Amino acid sequence: MDILRIAILEFCRQRSKSSFCPSEVVRRLYPESWRHFLPDVRAKALEMYRNGEILITQNNEPIDPNVEPKGPIRISKL
Repeated sequence: MDILRIAILEFCRQRSKSSFCPSEVVRRLYPESWRHFLPDVRAKALEMYRNGEILITQNNEPIDPNVEPKGPIRISKL
């Protein structure tokens, strides 16, 4: 089981009507050291987006799945 994937999907379930920042996921999982895990959750979210499991946006627009996003991203349910 992949804890980051499960956590992202759980956030999508809880916030079915709104998007969220990847940092919210790791802050809940690792409150003391969440910054350390931010690259991991962003990478997992991008993998899930490429697999069609979730939506990732920047400025309310879907990102290009072939390009590593720079800057803040938002995750939401498809």
